[in-house]
Amino acid sequence: MLKLRLTELPRGRHPVAFPAVPGEALPPAYAPAAAVARFDAARLNGPWGEALRLDGVLGRRTAWLVGAGPPRPLRLEAAGALAVASMSTEREDKDAQPVRHAVIDARGLDPASVGQLAMGAGMRGHRLPDLRTGPRRGLRRLDLLVDDAGAAAPELARVEAVLRGVGLARDLAAEPANRLTPTSFADRLLGLRKHGIEVVVHGRDWLERHGYGALLAVGQGSAHPPRLVVLRWAGAGGGSPVAFVGKGITFDTGGISIKPAKGMEAMKGDMAGAAACAGAILALALRRSPAPAIAVLAIAENATGATSYRPGDVLRTASGRTVEVVDTDAEGRLVLADALHHARGLAPRAMIDLATLTGSIVSALGHHRAGLFGNDDPLRDACMAAGDAVGEPLWPMPIGERHRSDLDSAIADLRHCLPPGGGGPGWAGKFLPDACQAAAFLREFAGRDIPWAHLDIAGMDLREEGVEGGAYPLPPGPSGFGVRLLDRLVADRFET
Repeated sequence: MLKLRLTELPRGRHPVAFPAVPGEALPPAYAPAAAVARFDAARLNGPWGEALRLDGVLGRRTAWLVGAGPPRPLRLEAAGALAVASMSTEREDKDAQPVRHAVIDARGLDPASVGQLAMGAGMRGHRLPDLRTGPRRGLRRLDLLVDDAGAAAPELARVEAVLRGVGLARDLAAEPANRLTPTSFADRLLGLRKHGIEVVVHGRDWLERHGYGALLAVGQGSAHPPRLVVLRWAGAGGGSPVAFVGKGITFDTGGISIKPAKGMEAMKGDMAGAAACAGAILALALRRSPAPAIAVLAIAENATGATSYRPGDVLRTASGRTVEVVDTDAEGRLVLADALHHARGLAPRAMIDLATLTGSIVSALGHHRAGLFGNDDPLRDACMAAGDAVGEPLWPMPIGERHRSDLDSAIADLRHCLPPGGGGPGWAGKFLPDACQAAAFLREFAGRDIPWAHLDIAGMDLREEGVEGGAYPLPPGPSGFGVRLLDRLVADRFET
């Protein structure tokens, strides 16, 4: 995590960035060099903002004037991200040593604006796990130059709590599957206890005794048995918790219905939903949220082996319902079925599940928004508002009567998906509303008496080359999508 520090005095000769706003005069420290460079603030307002380098500013420093793009929400976050991206490529001397320490000049900004700059800088400056030999490169420390460090400190503390939660989610999703098995994933989560989070890990024996047949089936082909992990943040005490439910498939081969080899390496990130839920709980704990919250994480590896579950199997889930398996590559909804049932038993006031669930939602929404389903309009609207506020946007999707009736089975209570081409006769039958059908399946286990929302985050969990999305570009790799959204949702809806 990028180390952030508030300061009222510039120290050293580290590169500095100043957020320039069109229509506002530059401070005297920057104006002369900007005039020599024929600076025009309007030209810094491309789609994502642009940066202009100046030399000989603030005691022979290298400076960057950073534009945040056109007027829009989160433009200061975009400026913070662009500042870090620009200064990270700067070289302090002819030996091309990478910049380790830089400054953002935030003087003249109120604490909330300083926090936005810090959030964007921290999101852009986070360094993912790097298993290459040799020293690690990149920016390590960022000073925020402010008028009153004491006034900005509470806001920075809140931002740092959220950044640590996002960082946890991104780091977990970046780990190779041979390093993050279901067992090691659960072990990593045990470390959250030091932050006051209760962590309970249920292993295979417990799952067998209590009939968690769907989660067990998905994980039974792997040498690494599944886990059900429950994280609990007590908050201020009393009251029912809000429940986050996460899909934690540490690697997804597709099982017997094996995936194509092309792109399968990305399936190490099929646990991004569980990682986001864990990151959200950590953020709540670090900022001492008064709202009680729990996370129920269904963790397994969907491997191919002699003991793998098969298409045509009938599973008995923890709820007692039986499910006919059609496609073992639709394993996420199976593990979530048991996790949602477990969450219901903890008497939550609301449930929100996150999962990289379907390719269908990517076909519908691309890499621009995650799909939002649910059974409660106020919770849906609150999720939409929270996502828009933090740059993790959602789009409401339907669960129609036909989506549920499509899952009727002749040999079980329901089937968990349709077979390829099962959409009916003719060419249109090749195209299935799988995201909607998956949500209809999950609703059977979430129920209708507890407010529930389902976020299909496939397409948003990973930033690839050329895929920017969100409020501003992040480096390629896991995005941590969902952590900030859940944290904001709790702050807006469940802390009052």
